[in-house]
Amino acid sequence: MNTLEIYTNHFNMRERPFTLVPDPDFLFWSPAHKRAFAILEYGIVTRAPITLISGDVGAGKTTLLHHLLHSMEDNVTIGMVSNAQGDRGELLRWVMSAFDQPSDQTTSYVDMFAQFQAFLIEQYAAGKRTIIVIDEAQNMSRENLEELRMFTNINSNKDELFQIVLVGQPELRDMVMRPDLSQFAQRVSAHFHLTAMDAETTSQYIHHRLIKAGGKGDIFDDAACALVHEHSGGVPRVVNQLCDLSMVYAFANGDMQVTPDTIRQVLDDGVFFAGSIKSDALRLVDPVSGKS
Repeated sequence: MNTLEIYTNHFNMRERPFTLVPDPDFLFWSPAHKRAFAILEYGIVTRAPITLISGDVGAGKTTLLHHLLHSMEDNVTIGMVSNAQGDRGELLRWVMSAFDQPSDQTTSYVDMFAQFQAFLIEQYAAGKRTIIVIDEAQNMSRENLEELRMFTNINSNKDELFQIVLVGQPELRDMVMRPDLSQFAQRVSAHFHLTAMDAETTSQYIHHRLIKAGGKGDIFDDAACALVHEHSGGVPRVVNQLCDLSMVYAFANGDMQVTPDTIRQVLDDGVFFAGSIKSDALRLVDPVSGKS
């Protein structure tokens, strides 16, 4: 019997509740996540040229994306690019690859763009909308964003052939708000900044994942949940890491409940590396004012 089986069997669970891999089946609909997904859907339904979702590392952006991908209707052709980088032309090659459109390294930019435009027209003629989702978009350069803006020029009149969804960390929003990208910002019709969870929401999140994994929701008592929030800043991925380690320690101690003492032991032993992230990356930010 391996360690993971002992871990889950000890707490009578089907699976680990706090893995770091984005899993739409475990999606917790906090008020902020509901609003973020509503903006995603709004951007898609209203055929916004560009929809932008930003948030801190581990805030749940990618999980929302996966849920969006799983809920798309048949009349939508969607491609996904993760961490697109490169010079002019490389971005277009990434986008074409996301739609399984082959492009030879020797093909000129003009020919690639013509091929891409023909693909969009073909999809439109088939009654389909085409959407490209770019994750980790904060790594894109100003030139990349300008190139994306040029892609939206393919749209004409009321017919939207191509929509763009950008998802990235807060610096993406900061970059888009720069004066020299004002033309790009004008194409962003829908935007939401996903913040960290407060203490009450963190507690609800922990209970949700425990039950979803087949366990009891009270494995973490109220004081333990409060301590998890204090040392994670309410960022879901960091909450998962601390909770997972705390359950390992509870199992090792033969305990059926995680208490503040369990969490302090994890923290004192230094196995929780994310515990040092007490920085601006974990601050709560108002999605409207942008202030802490």
